[in-house]
Order: sequence, then C-alpha cells, then structure tokens
Amino acid sequence: MFSSISIGSATSHVTVVGVTSDGRTVPSAHAKVDAVADALRIPGFAGDNGEVLPAGRSHVLLGLGAPDAVTPASVRTAAAKLVKALDRRKDKAILVDLSAGFPRKRAEVEALGRAFAEGLAIANWRVDRFDGAATRRQPRGGTLKVDAKDADFRDGMRRGLVMGEAVNTARAIGATPPNICNPAWVAQQARAMARRHGLRCTVIDHARAKRMGMGGLVTVGHGSESKGCLIHLAHVPRRRSRAARGKKLVLVGKTLTYDTGGYSLKVNNGMKGMKYDKMGGCAVLGAMQAIAELDLPIEVHALLAAAENMVSGDSMRPDDIITMYNGVTVEITNTDAEGRLVLADALTYAEQDLGATAIVDVATLTGGVVVALGHFCAGWFCNDEALTRAVESASEESGERLWRLPLWKEHRDFMRGQHADLINSNPARSAHPIQGAAFLSHFVGEKTPWAHIDIAGVGNVDGANDLFVAGPTGWGVRLLTDWVDTEAR
Repeated sequence: MFSSISIGSATSHVTVVGVTSDGRTVPSAHAKVDAVADALRIPGFAGDNGEVLPAGRSHVLLGLGAPDAVTPASVRTAAAKLVKALDRRKDKAILVDLSAGFPRKRAEVEALGRAFAEGLAIANWRVDRFDGAATRRQPRGGTLKVDAKDADFRDGMRRGLVMGEAVNTARAIGATPPNICNPAWVAQQARAMARRHGLRCTVIDHARAKRMGMGGLVTVGHGSESKGCLIHLAHVPRRRSRAARGKKLVLVGKTLTYDTGGYSLKVNNGMKGMKYDKMGGCAVLGAMQAIAELDLPIEVHALLAAAENMVSGDSMRPDDIITMYNGVTVEITNTDAEGRLVLADALTYAEQDLGATAIVDVATLTGGVVVALGHFCAGWFCNDEALTRAVESASEESGERLWRLPLWKEHRDFMRGQHADLINSNPARSAHPIQGAAFLSHFVGEKTPWAHIDIAGVGNVDGANDLFVAGPTGWGVRLLTDWVDTEAR
C-alpha cells in the first residue's frame, strides 16, 4: 500500500474516469479518448460500483453504478477498491473526474469528494506494524498524490483525508497489543497528539483519582500493575462560531486496554480480542485529532477512562461495594461489567468538573447489543431530543449507522440494589444491551443532554471487507467529528 496520500497536483498523472452503469456513461471530456472508448467496448466491464478497468497507461475507469445510486457510501466503497488497484499498478498520482455521477448541488459534490478520500485513506491502511522476520514484507509505494477536476470535489477530498487519517490513528492505537498498550502508554499517545495538534492534555493518575474519590476508575484498575488514569484532552479554539458560544462539548471514551473479565473471568475463548475493549477511547482520540486539524470553532473536551481489568489479590470481587465519584454506592455483582464503572466516574467529571453542556460517550460496552443489532450498526441511547437530532444527522453524514434503543425509568430502576444504591449488572440478564446505559444514566443529571453509543458490534471486524482489513475499524471518529461540527454551525 502507499506510505501516505496527499491532495495536490502532479506534472504526470493517471486520470481516473467515473463510469456509470446506464450505458456506461463517462464524462464528455473523456468520451473521445481512444483508450477510454476501447475500454468501454470490453464486454466484461459494466460500470458497476467499484469495478476498476485500466484504459491504457493514462486512464483508469472506475465504475460508479447506476446514476441514481451514487451516494457517499457507494463512492467510499469505489475509492477503497480503486486504491488497491492503483497500488498494484504502482501509480503515483491521479486526477479524479467522477462528474458522470455528480449531482448538481455543491454540498452534495463536496460530500462525494469527502467520501472518496475517506475510502482511499481507510482502505490504504493495514495492520503490519508487528510483522517480524517470518513475514514477507510488502514494500510501501510512496506517496499517492490525488487531485480532482472539480473544485468542490477537491474541497471535499481535503476534509475526507483528514477524517480518514484520524480513523487510521484510532485503528493504529486499537491494534496495539496489551503488552505494549496499557493506560500509561495511551496517556503518552494523548500527550504526543496534544503536542502535534495544539491540544491541551492533562492526566489524572491512579493516586490522584483515589484522592478525588473516583471509586469506579480506581477499583477497576486496582488489580493491575499498570494502574488506570483519566486522560483529559481539550480543544479550545481562538475563534468560536456564533452557534458555539456558551457550549462546552465533552466526548467520553471507555479505554479498557485489556479486559480479562476479572474474577468473573471470560471463558470459552471470550478473552481473545479484548485488546479492542479500548476502541471507544480510540474513537475519541481520533475525533480529537480531526477536530484539531479542521480547527472547528467550538470548545471540545475529551475524557478517556483508561484501565486494565486483571485478576490479582488486589482485584475487585463480586460482593464488593464501592463509592463512585458522585457519592453513589455500587455493589459489584459482576467484575466483567467494568466498563460502566470507569465511564460513570468520567461522566460525573464531565458534568461536575468541566461543566459540560452536552456529553456523548462511546464504548464497547455490552455483548447484548451485538445480539440485538449484529455487526451492522451501533446501538445508542439519548435523554434529549435536540441532541438526538444532531447525532442522527452526524450519523447520516458520516455513514456510521446507529439504532436508538429505549431507556425508560423501569430500566433505571432495574439497576437499583438491595445492599447499595446500585448494582453494576443485574443477574437476571434481561434487557442486557440496555443495562449498561441504564446504569450510566445515574451518573448524568437529567438536565444535561447525554448520549451513550455502544460500539461493541462495530469496533472491529473479524474478516476483511471492501473498506477494512480484519482488525479495528476506528468506528465513531467520523460520527463524533461530524456531531461536533454540527454543534458549531
């Protein structure tokens, strides 16, 4: 694959021509090029979405599908297939002309340009950092320069490349194994990101969290030699939009660098892949990178509740009762329901210490949401209709799909305990995908707009698809960035 992708022109390039499947229509500027005309006569090429066909050395045809089916999602997929073909051809620069499938509105063309660059960047990433002597390394192909004939499409590509690279940052951290990636290592990555992108970073370590009374964060991380911490990043722009005045948005990410389940030990191979239990925090980190690079004119804070859930003489046990940061007591009924404990303290900190005007948390929280929704979308919950509309708009814009689940008073009461205020998991197991959200709702005030997004089914993929190789997806980076952008407009 390519070592990097950049937006810019080159003296020599290959022209990528979009072809729709309705009679294999191409932009008029290329229709009379002999190599293009010859390629269009090849019987096997139909212009279906993602089909790639070389037309001599100077042109490549890229299928877009039916004109009325050209969407950001379809263009993202087509670009993902294209970048793999370009790598095989060893091309170094392309000029993109997909105008055969363009709508007429500027915003729609920009959205296609963004999706195109996202597809290139995301599909260009692979998990190869830890390839050793037994792996035959494939040399990287240098920088791919990408330009576009349409200025609006080019503007969209610039934003899309920022998004794609931020997604890949989240994936790179997500793929890092637990013998390297512990809470302190994540804090190092956050500090480095802050230096690169002009963010502020502070870290509340285990000892300070204990003094502050963060019983959830401290208890979950207490059994590990690598103690937990609360990582705080802040984007405070010099200029704020009119819509952003008075707003302080907080993104919260569950960052369990490894989850054994604790004494409620994961069994039957359930522990394999638990390095991905930090993907909520990775998504928040990636979003902060994109927010900083785009310099969105609104104040945004990120909290990564980082810990490692291990088994030792110092680990929490079922029947333990702990006191959370907001003073609520919790009886531990299941040590494998640990993510909600670290998130709860972070939510309290977001509201009480930071003065959040809206909070969105992201977490690989429950297996129940995977049972309910599969790997096709994230489940989510929200206590505010204006925030619901804003997040759903961001979901539509980013292509990261959500399905809203109910969160009623009965669900909240289901998490109440007999020996403490709350239990962290109800042994009855009913409403399983909702239990985590119901527990968390006790740590956010009713008047604070709050959304909880459970990405357990979408944070990683077991096998490669058009866009992703097997491994972490960085799901949530684009949605969170788009939500923040929506709040700033």
